[in-house]
Amino acid sequence: MVKITLPDGSKREFNEAPSGADIALSISEGFARSCVAMEIEGVLLDLSEKVADGAAVRLITTKDSEALEIMRHSAAHVMAQAITNLYKDAHLTIGPVVEGGFYYDIDMEPLGEEAFPAIEQEINRLVKAKLPFTRKEISKEEALERFKDEPYKLELIDGLEGTISLYEQGDFTDLCRGPHVPHTGLIKAVKLMRVSGAYWRADQNNAQLQRVYGTAFFDKKELKAHLHMIEEAKKRDHRKLGTQLDLFSFHDEAPGMPFFHARGMAMWNALLDYWREEHLKDEYVETKTPIMLNRALWERSGHWENYRENMYTSNVDGFDYAIKPMNCPGGMLLFRMKSPSYRELPYRAGEIGLVHRHELSGALSGLFRVRAFHQDDAHIFMTPEQIHDEILGVLKLDERIYGTFGLDFHLELSTRPEKSIGSDEQWEKATEGLRSALDAYGKGYVINEGDGAFYGPKIDIHIKDAIGRTWQCGTIQLDMSLPERFDLSYIGADNEKHRPVMIHRVAFGSIERFFGILVEHYAGRFPLWLAPVQVVLLPMNDDLLDYTRQVKKELEGEGLRVDVDARGESLKRKVRDAQLEQVPVIVTIGEKEREAGVFSVRTLDGKVTYGVSREAFLSVVNADIRSRKNESVPVFG
Repeated sequence: MVKITLPDGSKREFNEAPSGADIALSISEGFARSCVAMEIEGVLLDLSEKVADGAAVRLITTKDSEALEIMRHSAAHVMAQAITNLYKDAHLTIGPVVEGGFYYDIDMEPLGEEAFPAIEQEINRLVKAKLPFTRKEISKEEALERFKDEPYKLELIDGLEGTISLYEQGDFTDLCRGPHVPHTGLIKAVKLMRVSGAYWRADQNNAQLQRVYGTAFFDKKELKAHLHMIEEAKKRDHRKLGTQLDLFSFHDEAPGMPFFHARGMAMWNALLDYWREEHLKDEYVETKTPIMLNRALWERSGHWENYRENMYTSNVDGFDYAIKPMNCPGGMLLFRMKSPSYRELPYRAGEIGLVHRHELSGALSGLFRVRAFHQDDAHIFMTPEQIHDEILGVLKLDERIYGTFGLDFHLELSTRPEKSIGSDEQWEKATEGLRSALDAYGKGYVINEGDGAFYGPKIDIHIKDAIGRTWQCGTIQLDMSLPERFDLSYIGADNEKHRPVMIHRVAFGSIERFFGILVEHYAGRFPLWLAPVQVVLLPMNDDLLDYTRQVKKELEGEGLRVDVDARGESLKRKVRDAQLEQVPVIVTIGEKEREAGVFSVRTLDGKVTYGVSREAFLSVVNADIRSRKNESVPVFG
């Protein structure tokens, strides 16, 4: 008898070694139809694999997170099969899964999107055929013979040792480690997305290939929702809206380094005012450290050894310096000056620090990937006994901040990576400190093994925007190593020196990136408190300009961000332009309004309220701003 154990602890017995498919079928036919692969000892395998006695088996169904990636990997093979069926001279290279889908690099004639319908039709034919994915292992010599007419596959095989695994579906064969779904019929919804050029092995001296991107889902409704989200994302593109709303720009004179315009700075300052207000509530102090520090500091922190390739360096008076890629080492120097009593801990210090990191030019992407950005770093120094409460405090602070913008979030705990500093004992204590605080916080979390920072484990906070996309912004990193490297200490109750524990944390993360996320989250229609221009005044004729400018000064005296549209355009055109610029409050001023000292107020929902007194106007607007409501439409009537 062969016995296997399922994740719930239940056991199944078979007369002979079962396959994963046999195990799934022993549960139910319906369950078996939803299975795509299995996991044994952390390794994903095909359902056709035989399972040894005593194995613990987890069956992967279409509801599990791994299933979509496995299916998309299979879809890449089907797309490659369809293309080689239609284009006989095409030669395949590699076809990995990527975020949101997959691609395959193919040496073939230039391909345009007008060819996609024919390729998709062939894909659908292969899907309907329900071709089994069959794994085979052959010798390197056999593989070289089998792929003798495929130059790129031969090059890949040359770099492999031992047996070579490949997969067949119908008359198509490809090199692959697997696993794959049982048959092509499980690939319910496939869509080709775009095509671009790519060099073999990313070397411009090699052949240029056609990189064909696609995506796939288990359900056509999911594909439809995905395509809708992509269209929404295009409409919300922060680069387009940044230009349209006059917020920021990029210039060749400083690649990857954004220029913020006056309106962008108004929104930037509103964000930072809010940041400072929330941190003051939690008893943070704000500090500032230099942008450039010498090599000795970076060697001491470990960045010179572990992060050197991403740092900009310079030589001053014969000494090496580096522009800071992060704020932490400067924060260590400030704390070392204090050497406080345990009674003064925890000590929470925040910094809006400008940092620079070298990113490849091809990786730059608007505000989302830049070379110069500000981090809302904070470093919390504490006793070991305070770890639990401090991490909980940071989680609650982040919850308040993200909630203000209507952003939900989920949590991930990342553990020690291969490249790290610090002892095993330090890492164990740090990881357990984060884990216990997460358990007490009560919001579910997942574990990312080996994805921590080089100096400590971390909690990553992934926010979800208005159209369902997730972004990793906040992070909480527990560090017992840097305090050791910088010889930090506090005076304990025993009047002796003790080593503090430190938390690195950000809420916005890169403020530039968070700014871009908010532009897309709100589609440029910001809540009143955050809007670059909160009120625009529209005089109905030139005779009212002086009065309108006087009103502007008075409203600015109340702390509002106000513009006057003094152009000689019609009122209808001015209103339309203000709406396109997403100004939350549009005030029309005519002779009647001047005489009565009132406003005609229009909001972005199209509602117009006449005869609003200045006092009532300020009462509504100021109350809305103070409350930092997430809606963009204040109510005047």
